[in-house]
Amino acid sequence: MTRVLRRLRPGSGKGSADGFDRRLLAPMMLGSVLNPVNSSIISVSLVPIGAAFGAPPSRTAWLISALYLATSIGQPVVGRLIDLFGPRRLFLAGTALTGAAGVVGMLAPNLGVLIAARVLLGFGTCSGYPAAMYLIRTEARRTGRQSPAGVLTALAVTTQTIAVIGPSLGGLLIGVGGWRATLAVNIPLAAAGLYLGARRLPATPASRRDDGRHPVSDLDLPGMGLFAVALVCLLLFLMNPRGGDWYLLLLTVAAAAGFTWRELRARQPFIDVRVLGGNLPLLATYARTLLAYVVSYAFLYGYTQWTEEGRGLSPSQAGLVQLPLFATAIVVSTLTGRRQAIRSKLLVGAVGQIAACGLLLLLHAHSPLWMLLAVVIVLGVPQGLNNLALQNAVFHQADGERMGSSAGLLRTFGYLGAIIASAAGGTFFGQRADTDGLHHLAAFMLAISTLFLAVTVVDRSLRRLGAPRKDDAPAETEPQHPDR
Repeated sequence: MTRVLRRLRPGSGKGSADGFDRRLLAPMMLGSVLNPVNSSIISVSLVPIGAAFGAPPSRTAWLISALYLATSIGQPVVGRLIDLFGPRRLFLAGTALTGAAGVVGMLAPNLGVLIAARVLLGFGTCSGYPAAMYLIRTEARRTGRQSPAGVLTALAVTTQTIAVIGPSLGGLLIGVGGWRATLAVNIPLAAAGLYLGARRLPATPASRRDDGRHPVSDLDLPGMGLFAVALVCLLLFLMNPRGGDWYLLLLTVAAAAGFTWRELRARQPFIDVRVLGGNLPLLATYARTLLAYVVSYAFLYGYTQWTEEGRGLSPSQAGLVQLPLFATAIVVSTLTGRRQAIRSKLLVGAVGQIAACGLLLLLHAHSPLWMLLAVVIVLGVPQGLNNLALQNAVFHQADGERMGSSAGLLRTFGYLGAIIASAAGGTFFGQRADTDGLHHLAAFMLAISTLFLAVTVVDRSLRRLGAPRKDDAPAETEPQHPDR
């Protein structure tokens, strides 16, 4: 990570490797990690929270799903607002809401209030990543760098590092101050984010379009509302697919149809379905993101819970077992980040996921510690490759004028995968995270990993994406769509 950041010495943007304004790095990185840290830190908190409130895994799973439900809706919505109004105001508002959610969660008297705090966290942490991708695109245009690989690598390494180190951090916080400390950590993080955002993010003046209208007139509120309804109904069904709530699927289809009808006729659509539908490479990237997140988060939550309940480790020990995953992922991302080829990263990542899932099938209640660590190390390779490749793919495939909302949609598909992973964990574990449940979860993950490999192999557009080119080529205002 240090080596990556050393290459980013922009200052004024001239005479540096990427010409990127390094003053933006701190708020970008901090804003981007608020969501991953809250996504992963909860993994070691589920068991002590369940014990505190007398709730089984099937109920504490809502702590995971609540954050992802809010984030899945909020990311593209906030991303679109960033496209229209710039990142500063949205970044500051979201960071403030994150701090407030930390206070609510720290003082939560019951599981219901704690779930509400996680919803607030989901909405509060929506702005960081779209703002970062927006700023990277803006700086790429300013400096004439078509592919700011160093900055993209730094962003990917930071977010995945904090996602993986989260369980270890959570275990340490629980050891010091109990599970409430894992919510309270958002308070100082939000305070730092507010300071850095106010000091370093560029102010975006109120502007009007060429026709004299204010950008607020471009907000597609009906489209955003229909998108939210469709996603809420779908995610609620996925959270409990055996509950008999099949009507939610009908509502999802109806809302999705209404959303599509609206977007095809809107003057400034929230999501331009015509452009998105014609950009098959980007759609394939979103599909791969969903599949990759199903596997990585099923491992993060399922494996961590099993190490505590099935293997008998303490929360602190379960968090420390995840450290090799962090080390492997950051090394892999740092070593491969400057290489433009995306397809090879995805192929190796797919094979690594399959191997890690196979190793899970060999574990049992008395597996030695070295086996637990071996599984984590193997998964660290795809963890380091997939996130980096998927993020870079969106940067090259998405419409530059909608980078914020496109980056938000990347996270939406990722968190849809995380919700599927959470529902799978609750289904396979039931009342307790035992070894039989882990093996059933591993078989499910193996099937998803195989599908991820197949989707990557058949996607011919990846052969040309990230192909070697002159680094000093002027940045293009529009992305290249290989299959268009």
